[in-house]
This record gives sequence, structure tokens and C-alpha cells, in this order.
Amino acid sequence: MEIAAPFQVEVDGPTVEVGRWQDRGADSLAAQSNVVMASEEEAKDHFIERDGVVFAGTHLLLDLWDATHLDDLALMERTLRDIVAQCGATLLHIHLHHFTPSGGISGVAVLAESHISVHTWPERDYAAFDVFMCGDAQPENAVPVLKRAFFPKRLEVTEELRGRVPE
Repeated sequence: MEIAAPFQVEVDGPTVEVGRWQDRGADSLAAQSNVVMASEEEAKDHFIERDGVVFAGTHLLLDLWDATHLDDLALMERTLRDIVAQCGATLLHIHLHHFTPSGGISGVAVLAESHISVHTWPERDYAAFDVFMCGDAQPENAVPVLKRAFFPKRLEVTEELRGRVPE
């Protein structure tokens, strides 16, 4: 079997660096900020306009450290379903895989608005979640759900606005 070598991609425009999530005022949800849909024509594709920036969706990368119950498959499914409900998204399918002997879980919730993915390392009390949603969904509402389910002592969130439309 031949393994593909890594490759580099050149881009025409500048690369934008993004900073760390700034807790948004102790979980006062960013959804409460001035999020409005773009023009009627653009709204058909579920792009978002926030603070004058038009983009496809919000992608949150969440690192949970010193978390608990990361090997509990039933809890993981309930948590994903709760995130979907709290974010106002539409669940299409959940697929989870339980690894042995570590008990780690990998999986995805496929949404009409995009996806939520998870990978856990219970032996290290660490979990990585990706929450990507477009349209009216509010992915930032996943943060308190994850805190309640897995009790992380440290939670790092990086936010990326995907599909930014050039001004």
C-alpha cells in the first residue's frame, strides 16, 4: 500500500490568524450579540452576517482538560443530542464508536447545519470537540452543555468564522 505524502497549498490571499476564545463573559452566550441574517438573496444559502462580516458558519474547536465520564457512550449520545437542541440545530444522524481497552469515543453528529465531532482520551481526561454550524444555529450554546456533562477543569475554545466573504 502506498501512503500519500503531505503537501503544501499556496493561497492567493493572506492567511488570517485567529485568537483564543475569550469566554464571552462567563458563558454569556455570543448568540445574544447582534447576529442577523445577511441580505435576503444571501440568506437562501444560510450565510450569516455578524458585526459587518458575512460568513458561512461558526466553527468552534473545544478542548476539554481534566474532564470526567469521557468513556460513557450513553452520556456522549445524550450530550450530543442536548447540544443539538440547545443550539437550535437539526439532527440528521449520530454515529459513535467506542474503543477498547481505553474506552475512548470517536464520533459525529451530522446536522442539517453541518456537524459536531468528538474524540476522547479518557486515559488522559481529555476530549476534543468540533462544533460547526451555519444559519440560525447558535454553536456557542454547546459550551455550557459540555461543562455540565463532562465537568472539565479547563476548557479552551477557539472560534473560526468559516467561509468569510471578502468585503
